Amino acid sequence: MTWTEFSRRIWDMKYRFKQPDGTPVDNSLEDSWRRVADALAAVESGGAAKRRKWADRFYQAMSDFNFLPAGRILAGAGTDRSVTLFNCFVMGAIPDSLPDIFDHLREAAVTMQQGGGIGYDFSTIRPRGAGVSGVGADASGPVSFMQVWDAMCATIMSAGTRRGAMMATLRCDHPDILEFVQAKGTPGLLTNFNMSVLATDAFMQAIREGADWQLTFDGKTYRRIAARDLWDRIMRSTYDHAEPGVIFIDRINARNNLHYCETISATNPCGEQPLPPYGACLLGSINLAALVEDSFTGKARLNEKKLAALVPVVVRMMDNVIDLSCFPLDAQRVEARAKRRIGLGVTGLADALIQCRVRYGSADSLGLIEKWLKAIQRHAYLASVDLAEEKGAFPLYDEKPYLGGETVKALDKNIRDGIRKHGIRNALVTSIAPTGTISLVANNISSGIEPVFSFSHKRRVLMPDGRREEHMVMNNAYRLFRRKFGEETELPDYFVDAQTLEADDHLKVQAVAQRFVDSSISKTINLPEETGFDAFKDIYFRAYDMGCKGCTTYRPNPVTGAVLQAEDRSLPEKSEEKTATVVVAQQNEGDVVHLTQPLARPGILEGRTYKIKWPDSDHAIYITVNDIREGDRLRPFEVFINSKNMEHYAWTVALTRMISAVFRRGGDVAFVVEELKAVFDPRGGYWMDGQYVPSLLAAIGGVIEKHMIEIGFLPDREAVKKGRSEPPSGIGRGRFCPRCSQPGLLRQEGCDVCPDCGWSKCG
Repeated sequence: MTWTEFSRRIWDMKYRFKQPDGTPVDNSLEDSWRRVADALAAVESGGAAKRRKWADRFYQAMSDFNFLPAGRILAGAGTDRSVTLFNCFVMGAIPDSLPDIFDHLREAAVTMQQGGGIGYDFSTIRPRGAGVSGVGADASGPVSFMQVWDAMCATIMSAGTRRGAMMATLRCDHPDILEFVQAKGTPGLLTNFNMSVLATDAFMQAIREGADWQLTFDGKTYRRIAARDLWDRIMRSTYDHAEPGVIFIDRINARNNLHYCETISATNPCGEQPLPPYGACLLGSINLAALVEDSFTGKARLNEKKLAALVPVVVRMMDNVIDLSCFPLDAQRVEARAKRRIGLGVTGLADALIQCRVRYGSADSLGLIEKWLKAIQRHAYLASVDLAEEKGAFPLYDEKPYLGGETVKALDKNIRDGIRKHGIRNALVTSIAPTGTISLVANNISSGIEPVFSFSHKRRVLMPDGRREEHMVMNNAYRLFRRKFGEETELPDYFVDAQTLEADDHLKVQAVAQRFVDSSISKTINLPEETGFDAFKDIYFRAYDMGCKGCTTYRPNPVTGAVLQAEDRSLPEKSEEKTATVVVAQQNEGDVVHLTQPLARPGILEGRTYKIKWPDSDHAIYITVNDIREGDRLRPFEVFINSKNMEHYAWTVALTRMISAVFRRGGDVAFVVEELKAVFDPRGGYWMDGQYVPSLLAAIGGVIEKHMIEIGFLPDREAVKKGRSEPPSGIGRGRFCPRCSQPGLLRQEGCDVCPDCGWSKCG
């Protein structure tokens, strides 16, 4: 097996099992595969010989990257660590009472501590301004409580645990829907959330008819709004800052195999798994590119016999994960084992098309996608029926309503006959998830069903000792083509990437794929910045009309930054000067100065002093921020914190010295604000000026942020919300990666991804 150095680095940092002191336990990738195979086979009954047989078959399924188990499985199975092997969860329905809300916050923290991403529907929380009986107060609304979750998530991540992203959904008829839609227009607000509107069929019909739309809660109508006006607000927000996404929730429930025993109102963070309360998503992907034979020739084809043999093995592997995995909460374990959901998907689709000399989005590509995914669906359902015959159907299986479901009725007759005879082991079987990081390990194949984003670019890998290693990263199909035909050969027209495709190409691929996926699909439609608003919002209605279960787009904008732009896609692999690179959003020359020595302090500095009255303290706290002028620009230079309350003296002195030391060394010091605002006091925070502030340190961070905005060092949030197209002079447009601090995060499959170090918000 050929394996690139960059892929080996990613495996070493993210998936290689090591002792706490860093000593490797897995000496090779093959050791990691063997560890996972042995662990999953251990749950098989029937003796050691049978377990060894299945361990060998599981190992062979993963070898040569034919099957890629999700990252949680690859990192955790067989390590004896108390971690979940499930990527994500949808948490329980939030009752509309303060004690219950914070009980659910605790559940979320426990789940994220074990590495699980979470999804929540906040539609059950009463709207802002609604009365709260018994306490003589008004409710603060669901968006305010989302800020509490956001602070919790930042605190969990700051502890160094494996990341877990969050998804928040809100119904299109909730009275606070406009506040929810506009929340991401404020930079830095709810940064740990992906957000989606639950759009009902009735809402989509009201838009089509130009009707009014009622915003209601608990049977009370709070206001009426033109449905088209609300839709335009949603679309404008998404156009301006890439969120919220849209989930067609009635379609999801109507097509759910478990329509008879659950109602879905939320998804996991990247949207490919609509789940009921405490539902869990278990993911794995068939690498289509690895199954193509005779690449780049007239005989190129997917090995269908190999696919037919592979799918039943990996369905069994994934079913075994359900019995092997730890669960953060008992309710999650009960839910997973009652329904035994799995999400078998694909990755490397775009590479496979290229290897078959077919252009992504073309009529020929749609025919191949239909053929391949239909075969996977068929083999997967038959494998689950066979497992039911051997091990029993999932506990909540009920033949008549299950066979009457919209998706199951569309299956082949022999599958339905098998289900009728034996039941089925897994209630839902297929899903297409993001595979960004595991696809990097598999020699940088294309992710999920996304097109290739860039055929060649450089990545900087942040090493544990702080060094940065630079690697040239080639898309696998591109590298195979260059190896076969040489560096000077012009790329054929079927080499297309995300920068050259039309929105219709994305939509057609997603719509065809959805027909053979019983859960959903994580997919982002990347669009050029110059896309007009009317053309943009039409994409979402076309997605609805084409049968998709949701839609997510990304267009460069001042809030979230610019996506990467690939320069020259036809350049040779080995010439460093000529190799295609990725251009990230650049900051103006001289705007950010990186210093190896701290600046000397002038005798006199200008500054401002701010007063905080923290409810937990008897005395006010005064924060002074002094600035230094660099050319025509002010930048923060030092901080002082004073109070009569001596309880705070030691830590405030230490804090001011550390912050001032960071400020004096220059660079992009805005991260200081985010670090302070993410601190979560376990005793609880306070509501200040209509927002939940999770700790005194977070309040101090807010003051420093306010000062940075006032002097022009950070963009004015309100100006951005009002539609200013450019941030203030000196402010780079690319968002910074939380791991390597490089600008230029991009959005793929509903998830933030760093092109430099490979960091992914979704894990």
